[in-house]
This record gives sequence, C-alpha cells and structure tokens, in this order.
Amino acid sequence: MLQRMAKKEMVKPLLGNESEIHQYDLQKITVGILGTGDFARSLAARLVCSGYSVIVGSRHPKRTASLFPTANEVTSQREAISKVNIIFIAVYHEHYSTLSELRDVLTGKILVDVSNNMQVNVYEESNAEHLASLFPGCTVVKAFNVISAWALQFGARDGNKQVLICSDSQEARCIVAEMTRNMGFNPVDMGSLSSAKEIENLPLRLFPSWKIPVLLALALFVFFYIYNFIRKVIHPYLMKGQNTFYKIPIDLVNVTLPCVAFVMLSLVYLPGVLAAILQLRNGTKYKCFPRWLDQWLQQRKQLGLLSFFCATLHAVYSLSLPMRRSARYYLLNDAFTQIKNDKDNAWVEEEVWRMEIYLSFGILAIGVLSLLAVSSLPSVAGSLNWTEFSFIQSRLGYTALVISTLHTLTFGWCRAFESAQYKFYLPPTFTIALIVPCIVLLAKVYLFLPFVNRKLTRIRRGWEVNRQVKFHEAGDVSHFSDFNAENTSIV
Repeated sequence: MLQRMAKKEMVKPLLGNESEIHQYDLQKITVGILGTGDFARSLAARLVCSGYSVIVGSRHPKRTASLFPTANEVTSQREAISKVNIIFIAVYHEHYSTLSELRDVLTGKILVDVSNNMQVNVYEESNAEHLASLFPGCTVVKAFNVISAWALQFGARDGNKQVLICSDSQEARCIVAEMTRNMGFNPVDMGSLSSAKEIENLPLRLFPSWKIPVLLALALFVFFYIYNFIRKVIHPYLMKGQNTFYKIPIDLVNVTLPCVAFVMLSLVYLPGVLAAILQLRNGTKYKCFPRWLDQWLQQRKQLGLLSFFCATLHAVYSLSLPMRRSARYYLLNDAFTQIKNDKDNAWVEEEVWRMEIYLSFGILAIGVLSLLAVSSLPSVAGSLNWTEFSFIQSRLGYTALVISTLHTLTFGWCRAFESAQYKFYLPPTFTIALIVPCIVLLAKVYLFLPFVNRKLTRIRRGWEVNRQVKFHEAGDVSHFSDFNAENTSIV
C-alpha cells in the first residue's frame, strides 16, 4: 500500500496544482515550426529524432519542401497552425508583422520564440515580449535561443546542454521543459517572460567574464615588456652603443611572459586573502564584500587560466631559445674567448646547481598549473566532490605559487644585490614580479597562525564578534535571546 501511495505522489507535478497542468503525452503530440532557415531545419530534425511529429509552416511550401527530411510535413503557415497547439516561431523579429494575418488561428496556441537579435539591447523590449504584445491571445515561451543549430543537429553531446526557458504561464513552461528533456537537453526555468531580455542577450555577449582578466593580462604584458625593453635594449644602446634590437621578437617576450604568469597567479589568491582579512576585521561573515572584491572573486578562474596560458607560452619560447642564430653566435664567441684565454674548463659549480634547481622548479610549476587548469574544466570539475575540488584549487594552487616563487628566486639568485643589474636605477624585472606573490604568501602565513586561523574558522561557521546568545529555561516565553555586548566573543 505504501508503494502504491508513493507511486501516486511521484506522478504529481512539482510546481503548481494538478488541475493547472494538463497531462500531455509529449512523445505523441504534433508540433509546428514557422520558418525554414537553418535553425528551423535543425530543430525539425531534432524533434523528429526525439519522437515528435513535425509540421513546418512556410509561405512557399513547394519551394522549401525539399529542404526538410521526408518525415516532416511542409505546408502553408495557416494549415500548419491549425493542426498543432505548440508552435516554434523560427523567424526574425522584423518578420513578426508577417504573422499578423494569422492572428485568428494563432489564438490559444503556445508560441515558442527561438529568435535572437544581432546586437545587445537593440530593442527596448525583448523579442518574446514583443511577440506577446502582437498576439495577446497566445501563450509565449522563450526557449532554445541559446542552443546552436549545430547542437540541435548533432545532439547535446556536441554543444551546450542547458536550455533557458521563461514564460508568464507555468503550464507552458512545464510543457516546453518536458520537451527539452525529451530532446536530450537540460531545461533551466528562468521564471516569467520579463527574463526574456536577459536570455536573448546571453548569446550576443563575447566572453563577458573574460573582459577584465584579458585587459589586465594585456596591461601587465605591456608594462613588463616596456620595462624589459628599456633595460635590455635602450640601456645598452645608449650607454655602450650596442645594437640589441634583435631581442624584440623572442628574448623580450620570453622574459615578459613569466612575469605576467607569475603576477596573474598571485592575483588568483589575493582576493581570497583580502576577503579573509575583511571577515576578521568585521568580525562576521554576514557583511557583504565590496562590489569590486566580489567581482574579483568571481573571475579567479579566468585569471588562473590566463596565467597557465602565459606560463605555457614561456615554456615554448624557452625551448626555442637554443635554435636562434644569435644563440649559436654567442656560443661560438664564448668558445673562442675561452680558447683565446687558454682556459680549458669553464665549469662553474654554483651556476650549474642554480640552473638545475631553476629548471626543476619551473617544470614542477608548469606541471601543477596544468592540474589546476584541467580541474577547472566543467567536465572534470563535475566529477569531483567539494573537498577534492577545494584541495586542488586551494592547496595545489598555493603549492604552484610557492614553487613559482622559488623558480623566480633561483633565477635571480644574488643578482638583486649587484649594482650592475640596476640599469637606469631600475631594479631587475624579477624583483618587480616578486612583490605581489610575496605579499600573498606572507598574508597566507599570517592567516595560518593558530590564533588567527581559529578565529577565522569560527567566523566562517557563523560566529560573530560582539554578539552573544543567551539561552533560557524551558517554558520561558522565548527559548533564547541575543544581545550586543562589547568586547565579548562568547557563543
């Protein structure tokens, strides 16, 4: 009996009352499509593969019938509308007016708007809202505009699986959501039709979360490139008359890229340190971070991937250094100088060990960064639980930062204390790149101190400074009350 009762409960809809949502056998209904473009053809093919019967409405059915598979019926728009209750509107915004003459047969139908605009916010209202205003007797649903014709044609495994759905009718949203599942996609309920404008703008934005990280990486690259250009090209040319402009394409880029990667990696973990310091200062986790810090925290993934990109380019550039003609000439000149000075052994033990350790740290750093980059992929991150993901992104992330710091320190060695390295009184480039990472690591060491870490952990578990909870005996009017107390940390 309990099993029969549970089965009855399982078939009830999760949203709304049973009387509000009709029980459609969505695998057997016939749907219509108005439009004969690429998206309409891919949509028709996907619907047929999912078990639906499709009727395509066209202004020129005889001319466009050959564009669709034989399983699809291609007829006039009026005839197609009269045979179905759910219609996909696969026409552009400017062509909605051509449907006005069909208003009488469209009344009472569910219209699924799949259109997009050419630019963001080109119209005051969304396409779906405009369609709803043209046909007030219809129920308009916005869906499938974030799915490409490629994903529809080749299945959800080759494209984005999420379909954003919004409508003022809960019943219509549920029907389209069920169709979406049957087609192999994941429906996401975005609420009422007022969300349509946001949904229509999503496919038009070009990497919106990458804009600031990319600009920051470019700014750092330009800064370090100009800095190295002054030290390695301008200074020798003005002071010694040496022409070293050949270093512009390879050498300067190779020196600049690791600086950008190093600083970008430190910027991934700097906002987390700042957030922890703010929580310690405020004595609570229930106070919002500043907007700039909140946005910074949300873009750490992009900063980390750009850091990995620059580090990978640095590794490729470094491997190409011995292949340059200038490197061969320098090697020959060194060999000639050694012979001229009657020097049979140029081995320097300290330099050998420094270079071995330097390269070892560099290989380890790029290896750990590769793990971080791979784990940030949605397919990999989805297979990890929170503890595993946090361990990789936090513990291994700081490990990569420490190894990169050691890689930079072994590169510089003791050159930071040589006066000859300060060209135009400018310090060596690696000392500039070390500033932000060292600040992050020192701040992290401070946060790891037992008395600081204990307080921060309690704050993140809901404890608040200057707030005390007082409990009463059972039977009192209130079981507990809270009051503010100065300089107390009692829970």
